Amino acid sequence: MSQIQGINLQGTVALVTGASGGIGKATAIALAAAGAKVAVNYNRNEAGAREAVETIRAAGGQAEAFQADVTSLADIERLVSATEAAFGAPIGILVNNAGDMIRREANAVISEELYDRVMDLNLKSTVFVTKAVLPGMKRLGGGAIINMSSLAAVNGGGPGSSVYAASKAAVVAYSKGLAKELAGTGIRVNCVSPGFIGGTSFHATHTSEAARAATVGSIPLGREGKPEDVANVILFLASPLAGYLHGETIEINGGLYMR
Repeated sequence: MSQIQGINLQGTVALVTGASGGIGKATAIALAAAGAKVAVNYNRNEAGAREAVETIRAAGGQAEAFQADVTSLADIERLVSATEAAFGAPIGILVNNAGDMIRREANAVISEELYDRVMDLNLKSTVFVTKAVLPGMKRLGGGAIINMSSLAAVNGGGPGSSVYAASKAAVVAYSKGLAKELAGTGIRVNCVSPGFIGGTSFHATHTSEAARAATVGSIPLGREGKPEDVANVILFLASPLAGYLHGETIEINGGLYMR
């Protein structure tokens, strides 16, 4: 499979959670195009995961699909073990992409059930998938962990998304702490923070056409993002080109939010 922009991940095993569509799927395809052996994780959308695997294989890459609910510690252990067994090596690249808002709900009426689901999917999964891959990465002598935050982490998100925004802000703080914890191990930890990215189930589910039009109209680059826009930054962070980036969060929003 041809390498992308001089990035060579040949032989490295990569795990992308929530990779059956949108940003996760685009990321799996980009990593495979650079030579990585990719574990495409899905929870319910088997068809999307199989499509990602077929796309990668058709281009000459290596990929396998693995079902796991990454809010379940037992499923996480099974996912990591199955990935390492399938590819015959520890995971060297982890992309903690799985996440969602579940549904919009004002804080005045939010249920404990929704709170738990949002925090588990966005933060707990990131923490415990990371925990499961760390022993293997340490055996390798290094690796790259890329976590998924959101523009909501800095602007609070839209109506009914305060807990989602908080969970994504927690991912940023966790990533900084983890970066310090892993200093000296050769394992780098960074975040990506997408803004309005079209072609994803997130906005198809949670964003009205009027809200989409209003947001896109305020983006300096004049368009909504594509999953590939995020995947390309993740590919960079996973590669040696980002060898001196550690504990960083990269905003990917077309200029909608500038630090």
